[in-house]
Amino acid sequence: MVKSEEGPFIYGVATSSFQIEGNLNADGRTPSIWEPFCEIKGKVFEGHTGAIACDHYNQYKEDVALMDWLGVDAYRFSVSWSRIFPEKHKPNPEGLKFYLNLISELEQKGIKPCLTLYHWDLPIWAQREGGWTNRKCVDWFLEYATYLFENIGERVPMWFTHNEPFCSGILGHTLGLHAPGYKSVKEGFLAVHHLLLSHGKAVKRFREMNIAGEIGIVLSVTPLYPDSSSQADYKSTHFADAVSHRLFLEALFKGTYPKEVMTLVNRITRGKLKFHLNDMETISEPCDFLGINYYTRGLVKTKSGGIGYEAGKPRVPVTDMGWEVIPYALKSMIERIRAEFTQVPIYITENGAAYPDHVERDFRIHDEQRIMYIKRHLEMVHAINEAGGNIKGYFLWSLLDNFEWQEGYSKRFGLFYVDYKTLKRYPKDSAYFYMEYIRAQKRKL
Repeated sequence: MVKSEEGPFIYGVATSSFQIEGNLNADGRTPSIWEPFCEIKGKVFEGHTGAIACDHYNQYKEDVALMDWLGVDAYRFSVSWSRIFPEKHKPNPEGLKFYLNLISELEQKGIKPCLTLYHWDLPIWAQREGGWTNRKCVDWFLEYATYLFENIGERVPMWFTHNEPFCSGILGHTLGLHAPGYKSVKEGFLAVHHLLLSHGKAVKRFREMNIAGEIGIVLSVTPLYPDSSSQADYKSTHFADAVSHRLFLEALFKGTYPKEVMTLVNRITRGKLKFHLNDMETISEPCDFLGINYYTRGLVKTKSGGIGYEAGKPRVPVTDMGWEVIPYALKSMIERIRAEFTQVPIYITENGAAYPDHVERDFRIHDEQRIMYIKRHLEMVHAINEAGGNIKGYFLWSLLDNFEWQEGYSKRFGLFYVDYKTLKRYPKDSAYFYMEYIRAQKRKL
């Protein structure tokens, strides 16, 4: 049995609100930044939207029953901010009711609710006033977080402030790949700073209110390696790591930003970008744990001409996303985090693989590649813990096939296959594997 240093190891599954709920206008919800983003030609595969998704908003009881069948200990889900605050400063009890009902259903099945406050779906009313590039967004987020702390704080034992601020900040504001789709180094850095600041303020508020549970943040980690032995590729990898990892890890655990990033930002803004006193102290407010989303490693290649960098070609078998299947990179990243940044408990908050699943005549989905991916990564988590890594849990991404952001519905990560025409769920062979794996581990206790 994989064990962490304190308490039993948690096995769970994960989803996010916009990816599965659908029913975007139900019970007073107003749009998020992803609705207009989906309408921009070429941004999302074949113009797919989250309008229906998996209809989890109506089928949550059936989905919790699937979790119960799997035998998971915990369910990591996110809340749609614009369901809770469809307008600025105006909470919506009808929107809250859905999550209260979901939590009640989980409690009845003995499944721990683990709540993510922000998984990329900023309310459109906030975006119209600058979104995460506006410092006021920090206060709006704190108001939203406080409302949830007040209304369900005692029923949720584990809270995550943000999911992958790299994606919200850099992919959304510098690379234009995610909503709101901007391409600006300055706006990307502002968004990252305000995301991290809102995290720190939410953690402080959580402490002030004496909420009984634990709180932390989720970071994406993609360990980076140079594409070749050239000095240029090594330099590019070092800078890419500063943007992808150290920008967040140093801020959260050391109260600083990487010099390379600040040099670039200061050059672009001509040194006019200033922080408020105590911002970094707030950002580095101690967390109870760190969430890690891990899927693959990255190879970094210097662009021709020596300006900028890009991804190198994969060296090993890849998933349907084109991502290498390479579990050992997780071990090296955990070892690095332990050596350089923090000793707080770690949860693997997302790990999984997309493959082109096919439904057989008997409605079975034989996804051997996914089973092997999950098995190898669970074995790696076990090895990391044997070496003292203190990983306390593993949340598989994802419970259901769902709206996969810019990939639309073209990529399937779920343990359960979703027929998007009928919305019926079918267990894949990987669901049976995960169920049996969890049972086998618990028998060892």
